[in-house]
Amino acid sequence: MSNWIRVCAPDDIETEDLIRFDHGERTFAIYRSPDDKFFCTDGLCTHEEVHLENGLVIDYIVECPMHNGQFDYRTGEAKRSPVCVNLKTYPVRVEGGDLFVDIG
Repeated sequence: MSNWIRVCAPDDIETEDLIRFDHGERTFAIYRSPDDKFFCTDGLCTHEEVHLENGLVIDYIVECPMHNGQFDYRTGEAKRSPVCVNLKTYPVRVEGGDLFVDIG
């Protein structure tokens, strides 16, 4: 079941950066890639549930600010320990001047 939520305007996210988006009791991270595409993952690291919002974003990788675990934010794949559980990802679309995420 789709549940598209408006998050922000695309220009609110810098290239190779992320913003935090909270909805209800859930936290998400919305990324803007070097090729100007948008992606969304859960906003907490799967290692110790640290917010990824202050993580370093380079190319297609987000690095957790606490223990430097890394994820490919396009797929959620855990790329460097100590993380070993992938992040959940969510569909993103840009419509008009708004960015939406399907949080299911």
